[in-house]
Amino acid sequence: MPINIPKLLPARATLEQENIFIMDDERATSQDIRPLNILILNLMPEKEKAETQLLRLLGNSPLQVNVNFLKTSTYESTHTSKQHLEQFYTTFAEIKHQKYDGMIITGAPVELLDFDQVKYWAELEEIMEWTKTNVTSTLHICWGAQAALFYHYGIDKFELTQKCSGIYAHQIFEQNDTLLRGFDDQFYAPHSRYTDVSIDAIKNNPALTLLAASDEAGALLIASKDRKRVMITGHLEYESDTLAQEYERDINKGLQIHVPENYFPNNDPTQPPINRWRSHGHLFFSNWLNYYVYQETPFFWK
Repeated sequence: MPINIPKLLPARATLEQENIFIMDDERATSQDIRPLNILILNLMPEKEKAETQLLRLLGNSPLQVNVNFLKTSTYESTHTSKQHLEQFYTTFAEIKHQKYDGMIITGAPVELLDFDQVKYWAELEEIMEWTKTNVTSTLHICWGAQAALFYHYGIDKFELTQKCSGIYAHQIFEQNDTLLRGFDDQFYAPHSRYTDVSIDAIKNNPALTLLAASDEAGALLIASKDRKRVMITGHLEYESDTLAQEYERDINKGLQIHVPENYFPNNDPTQPPINRWRSHGHLFFSNWLNYYVYQETPFFWK
């Protein structure tokens, strides 16, 4: 089934070229089914890139998905046009009376700040508290995962000696969890961050389950026992060249940064990278939508 997005959203043209099954409101209302309503709090600076990455994966599902985008009201993005935000985004005050089947909270380039130093932290706390009663399952990505672990479970992040950037092999610890159904015993995922969380703290928390981790990159997938929250510290939504763009950006800034590990052939940045995580990215989002959202959400919200 298709994903329902606005006709004028810039990501639409890219998704149509890739033959992603999409529709608009007119077609969606003619179908006699109960679509899933997904809310995306997009904290990424380049919001249009993040929109395309996430919608591509949400659209690869047998379920019909309606998507709404959320922005912070306490901080205004400087990398996305005001017109784009006004046309396609809403604020928490406008939707907090509603119920959503699923929600995604993205990462943000603020990980070296203490949480209470982030300009919109108080607003994010309010939103994360609201998800306890108004969202069936919330997927937190990268810094969004660290924020959830800190707010809901008291697990703080710590700074790494150097940036964790590259493609890393991960092992599965819970073979029977439906979020990992169809996954290989070892799979690859991109990471791009300066901070990490303690695997021991996760394992010692009775409300959490460590689903997958890497010897090199640490914890990747963590889920709450009640399936209300999924935390992924990496980026299965990344496109093939996303890490290359980040590496070039950091080099242009004059940062002392290493070449992303296990990414460019022969560790040579002049060669195009090989995507080794695409299939698991699609599978992960499909499993989350089906098993953690669709199978758990009420048909009629009370």
